[in-house]
Amino acid sequence: MLTLERLTSLEQIIKKSRFIATACPIAGEQDARDFIAAHADKEANHNCWAWRVGQSYRCSDDGEPSGTAGKPILQAIDRLILDNVAVVVTRWFGGILLGSGGLVRAYGGTAAACLRAGQLVDIVPVQEAIIVVVFSDLALVKARLTGTPDVRIRQESFTESGATLSVDLPEANAPAIARMVMDITGGRASIRTTPTIST
Repeated sequence: MLTLERLTSLEQIIKKSRFIATACPIAGEQDARDFIAAHADKEANHNCWAWRVGQSYRCSDDGEPSGTAGKPILQAIDRLILDNVAVVVTRWFGGILLGSGGLVRAYGGTAAACLRAGQLVDIVPVQEAIIVVVFSDLALVKARLTGTPDVRIRQESFTESGATLSVDLPEANAPAIARMVMDITGGRASIRTTPTIST
């Protein structure tokens, strides 16, 4: 399964109407809502959107005839077999009516072109881990973690004796990465993992 690496945007003029599609990777429904709120242009005639995260999805026609905007945007996401993605297609009406078929093609086509223009990346199932290390091991542990593919240090906090790292580990390599941390710290680190999530 693939998702977008970063926000991407694309503009098309279709029979004098201006369409701008903006797409972005999202982690969940709240991310989708925030993204839509941030990228809907209140000056435009319509801000139609769709998003998918696993089996959850939503779409909106935002005043366009039912089924002519949100659903075609969602179908563009699904045809490209994407997940964890939200798309907003904003339209400024140019004075020429497109008809139902024209709207479906315009919204779906603009969304699909925007998604195809974006950089796609694999969705890597990850496991959250809490790693506690003493100060003398911190620099080496962080260097090794940041040099390991698909590892992300989300948060770092300090105690009197060291640091606590909140880390996403790729599920397939989580046990090997945990062993590496224990080996390079001589067993001084402690590692606690939580159930698998996807990013």
